[in-house]
Amino acid sequence: MPIEFIGIASTQQFSETGTASGPVVDPGYLAELALAHEESGFDRVLVAHSSASPDGFTVADQILTRTTRLGVLLAHRPGFVAPTLTARKYATLDAFHPGRVALHVITGGDDADQARDGDISDKPTRYRRTDEFLQVLRSEWESAEPFDFEGEFYTVRGGYSSVRPAVPIPVYFGGASADAVRVGGRHADVYAFWGEPLAGIAERIRQVREAAAPYGRDPRFSVSLRPIPAATEAEAWRRAEDVLRLTKEKAGEVRKAFNLDHSAQEGSRRLLEYAAKGDVHDKRLWTAVAKVTGAAGNSTALVGSYEQVAESLLDYVGLGVSTLLIRGFSPLEDARDYGSLVRLVREQADGAALAGASAV
Repeated sequence: MPIEFIGIASTQQFSETGTASGPVVDPGYLAELALAHEESGFDRVLVAHSSASPDGFTVADQILTRTTRLGVLLAHRPGFVAPTLTARKYATLDAFHPGRVALHVITGGDDADQARDGDISDKPTRYRRTDEFLQVLRSEWESAEPFDFEGEFYTVRGGYSSVRPAVPIPVYFGGASADAVRVGGRHADVYAFWGEPLAGIAERIRQVREAAAPYGRDPRFSVSLRPIPAATEAEAWRRAEDVLRLTKEKAGEVRKAFNLDHSAQEGSRRLLEYAAKGDVHDKRLWTAVAKVTGAAGNSTALVGSYEQVAESLLDYVGLGVSTLLIRGFSPLEDARDYGSLVRLVREQADGAALAGASAV
């Protein structure tokens, strides 16, 4: 299976290692970042979501309009927009940019961030709602005839859309809790994990496959990591120490800017448990930034030479991962720099595939 690379989109220059610069919505920066990912060989960029973020559909359309090949992974939280309308919004975006749109379902692990948009439900309730939401959304995408739906959260009478994707829009799904695995196993085309050690990812793949099997589903898998590559391993570790120093200096500003609490998220808890056991796992999975930030999202890194980082990424591929979501600590500069890493991973994967085929 081809390896898919996903980067990160942003309307403003910002990361854990520096303060925000420029307006919150800077069209020029967004275009430059998108084009950098396209030129580096990425397949998509993630358009993330929070209660304070600019509208993702507008951002996604800007990215797709300003590039020729790059796709978007557009994050969406169920519960704020009706699933029928959400389905039509995605299908309309896909109609203008065929095959370049994917949905990333974020049920929401931060109660306070949900409440900022008026949602005061607890996590178990949100996952039950997500389950229904995705059932309705797929019916709106797939039904050539009007359909009805009766559930705990949604009631639809004669649902129908005149715009439906010609090719199914892939559904990516994130979450580490038992509820997330249960719902994601039923609905996910791609199940996304944060960057845990290899043994942890292998365990999580097994859990999701078990949850998906009763529904006849065979999902693909994604891992999110923060590569810190350099010409030599020593230089990469010097870069990593600079990243850690800057992250410590800016931690307060970052928490204030994002205003997010990840303490209740199972994925964050898992990363912090790994971080407590040591800063480096496997060959070069580095957890020090996760420890400093409270494992706020994608926060574990791979540190080493380009060849070493490529090798570690391929270790995840060897477990069954087909999507690598990678972003750096200097988003624009790293998106440009990752071009060589993307090519190296694909060349090594192709070489391994050829070697395996010739050995048969």
